[in-house]
Amino acid sequence: MGGTEGSISEPGSPSNSRESETSRQSLSECKVWRNPLNLFRGAEYRRYTWVTGKEPLTYYDMNLSAQDHQTFFTCDTDFLRPSDTVMQKAWRERNPPARIKAAYQALELNNDCATAYVLLAEEEATTIVDAERLFKQALKAGETIYRRSQQCQHQSPQHEAQLRRDTNVLVYIKRRLAMCARKLGRIREAVKIMRDLMKEFPPLTMLNIHENLLESLLELQAYADVQAVLAKYDDISLPKSAAICYTAALLKTRTVSDKFSPETASRRGLSTAEINAVEAIHRAVEFNPHVPKYLLEMKSLILPPEHILKRGDSEAIAYAFFHLQHWKRIEGALNLLQCTWEGTFRMIPYPLEKGHLFYPYPSCTETADRELLPPFHHVSVYPKKELPFFIHFTAGLCSSTAMIALLTHQFPEIMGVFAKAVSMISRTCAEYL
Repeated sequence: MGGTEGSISEPGSPSNSRESETSRQSLSECKVWRNPLNLFRGAEYRRYTWVTGKEPLTYYDMNLSAQDHQTFFTCDTDFLRPSDTVMQKAWRERNPPARIKAAYQALELNNDCATAYVLLAEEEATTIVDAERLFKQALKAGETIYRRSQQCQHQSPQHEAQLRRDTNVLVYIKRRLAMCARKLGRIREAVKIMRDLMKEFPPLTMLNIHENLLESLLELQAYADVQAVLAKYDDISLPKSAAICYTAALLKTRTVSDKFSPETASRRGLSTAEINAVEAIHRAVEFNPHVPKYLLEMKSLILPPEHILKRGDSEAIAYAFFHLQHWKRIEGALNLLQCTWEGTFRMIPYPLEKGHLFYPYPSCTETADRELLPPFHHVSVYPKKELPFFIHFTAGLCSSTAMIALLTHQFPEIMGVFAKAVSMISRTCAEYL
C-alpha cells in the first residue's frame, strides 16, 4: 500500500541492492493513494459544481475511484445474487445518472442491498443529513449480510472472498458514518466510531482511518490523545503522510509558539523546546514542501481530490483543506512556521539526489498531480526548475557574439565605424581612470 522509510536490501552486490531499493522506493513514492478524508460527491463536490460551474474532479481521479469501488464492493460470487450483479455493472458505469438508476434497480430486487444504499448516499444525496440517513440504512443491511457471511466463511474459497467483500463494505459504511457525524458537529460520536473500527478491524490500517481520527481529535483539542495516536503510527516501519508529519510538528510548535519571537530568538538563541519544534517543522517540510504555502495562505485552496500522491501537491491540498483551522487555532503556530519553513531547503540543496531524513524527493509528482488536480488549479512544483547563473551568462554571451558577427557580415562599414567609436571611448575611459 506504500513505501516505508526503512527498506531491507536484497542480496547481491551493493550497487544492485542500491538500484533495486531506489527502484522500489520510486514506485512506492509515485503510488496514488485514496484520500482518507475524501468528500461526498453529491453533497459536496456536486454542490461546488452547481455554484461555480467548474468540475472539481478529473476523469483520471474518478476512474481511480471506480476501480476502488469495484475492488471494495464486488467479488466473484456476485452472480449468485441478482442485486449484486446489477451493482457490479453500476460500479463500472461512467454516467452518474445511470449508476443511480442501477442502484434503484438493485433495491427493487433486494431491499437489503447495502452497496446500493452506499452509491445513493455518495452520489444522489445532496446534503450530509441525507447521506447519513442512507448510510444508516446501508449499515443495517451491511451488518446482516456480514453476520451471514461470517457463518459460511469456511465452506469454500468463494465464501471467504464474499466475507472479505462484506467486511470492506461494512468498514466503508461505518467510516463514512463517522465522517458524517464529524461534518454535522457530533465529533465525539465520530471519534468513538473510528476507535471502534480500528479495534475491530486492525488489519485494515492501510485504509488510514487514523488520519480521520487525528483530524477529529484536533477539532476536540484533545492533544494528549493526538500524541498517543502519533506514538503508534509515526513509526519508521510505517508509511508516512503529510497528516502524520505536520501534526507532529503542530504538537511541538504548540508548546512554544505563543511566546516565540524572531527578534528574541536571534538575540538569545533557541531553547531546547524551540529547537525541537523547528526540527519537526523541517522534517514535515522535507516530506511535503508544498504544504506551507497553503497553510500560510500564500496559495489559494481548492476542493481536495479523491486520490492523493504522497509528498505531492494533491496531498498538500488535502491536508491543508482540513487542518488549516487547527493551525490557526494555536496562537503563534503559523508565525513560527512562516519564520522557519524555508530553512529546510538549506539542508537539502539537491532534493532530487539526496534527502536529509527521507528518501530523495520523487521527480514524478508533478506529472501525477496534473492528472489528479483540475485544470483551473496551478500545480505547485518542487524543486523549481531554475538554471544556474553560469548557464544564463553563457547563453547571453553566445547570443551577443552571434548577433555581432551577423551585423558585421551584413554591414561591415557601419560596424567598423561602431567598433572604432567603442575603442576610442574605452581608451578615453581607461586614460581617465
